[in-house]
Amino acid sequence: MGSITVSEKPHAVCIPYPAQGHINPMLNVAKLLHHKGFHITFVNTEYNHRRLLKSRGPHSLDGLPDFRYETIPDGLPPTDTDVTQDVPALCQSTTKTCLPHFRDLLYKLNDPVLFSTGPPVTCIVSDGCMSFTVEAAEEFGVPQVLFWTTSACGFLGYTKYKDLVEKDLVPLKGGGSPDLL
Repeated sequence: MGSITVSEKPHAVCIPYPAQGHINPMLNVAKLLHHKGFHITFVNTEYNHRRLLKSRGPHSLDGLPDFRYETIPDGLPPTDTDVTQDVPALCQSTTKTCLPHFRDLLYKLNDPVLFSTGPPVTCIVSDGCMSFTVEAAEEFGVPQVLFWTTSACGFLGYTKYKDLVEKDLVPLKGGGSPDLL
């Protein structure tokens, strides 16, 4: 049985929404795909990448040639603070500014001169909150999977939200908790 050459390996680009509850599940998916033989490019925002290197050490992401980390800007003003970013501002910013940066990264990953250590991108796995990646996947002609990183409890809440609105239980009214029993 022969080994798979670099050009034959599938190459998944994994891009989470830039928040811990999204990055960790996407990283687990990326690790599973890597274990199954995929070349992985894991895309963080520049801000979260710096935080990751600061917390784990400057060489913590070195190691595997077929599991790379790349970054794109999130569109928010640069800061050295070590806090979770403003979520509404981040949602707005990623929606409005990330597509061109992500597109440029895909061009780089597919250029054998700029990125000679890996195969061309064959699919994109992105967080459901990073929907701009759908347009990029269509442009590059690669399959796209939207990964929803919520917990089972959170997912159940999303599926029942319409029912709660129809029963006028949400949004909550007044200053206290309603008696739902």
